[in-house]
Amino acid sequence: MLSFEVSSPRFPRPEYRQVMPELVQGNGAQPAQGPDIRLCDWNDLFAAVKARLRALVGERVTVRTVLSAPVRASHVQAGVLECVAALDQLHATLVQELARSGALELQLFDAQSALASARAELAGTQDEERKARHLALHDGLTGLPNRRFFSERLDHALAHLESPDITLALFYLDLDDFKLINDQHGHEVGDEVLKVVALRLARVVRSEDMFSRLGGDEFACLRMGPALGRPQLGALAVKLFDAVSAPLSIGPLTLQIKPSIGIALYPGDGSSAAALLRSADAAMYEAKRQRCGHAFFDHGG
Repeated sequence: MLSFEVSSPRFPRPEYRQVMPELVQGNGAQPAQGPDIRLCDWNDLFAAVKARLRALVGERVTVRTVLSAPVRASHVQAGVLECVAALDQLHATLVQELARSGALELQLFDAQSALASARAELAGTQDEERKARHLALHDGLTGLPNRRFFSERLDHALAHLESPDITLALFYLDLDDFKLINDQHGHEVGDEVLKVVALRLARVVRSEDMFSRLGGDEFACLRMGPALGRPQLGALAVKLFDAVSAPLSIGPLTLQIKPSIGIALYPGDGSSAAALLRSADAAMYEAKRQRCGHAFFDHGG
């Protein structure tokens, strides 16, 4: 009995043609007993089967049924020809389906390409939005959060401060005599000083604290924590003062600049962001007037 095994039409295997070349060529030769016929594509398969069936109708055919009833050769020939016709129809259907499958694969490829392009465009848009928001909320010179971002964070902290055991402190920092640096050495040197000061301040505070450049030579820090008293807050102010006051080098210049720091506490020194900023600013001017480094807001001052 002949058995047919068909490999995928998309991955031809030419070496299989060598198994029974006489069948592929349609010469009607009688095959040896038992070999599998492996053909490289559908067209070869149908051509070979139909050629073999046509060759059979020209041969002397003897068929033995289970009842050993004789069957006329003409009936066998008619049946073989019907098989050939059915194979023609199946072949045509298969060719049509393969063409349809190829078209669908092209459409799928186009859709996948369009989806990949849309994703890339969306990722680019989201990246641009993130960059735009970052620029809107950060200082262009130092990279610190700007006044707008600091105000938003302060408003959010005040709105969600639920426990009375949590202390919220606002530090307001200004550089003493910074204008002299700009006047004597130029604004480029002044900008470099601001960058160094920003880096030093960022290293002193905790990651959960927020440090901001409010503008010019003014900076602010928001600190929250349980049971923070004046001794702990004063110690932080000393660390900030020492960090800024250390000598710094800008090109050939060695400079030293000192800050004045004002501290205001919520809610005693203000129950809103604007009130706290005013209180911390007033305390900073008191520290600047006394040249004492830092000062807490004094309600009687």
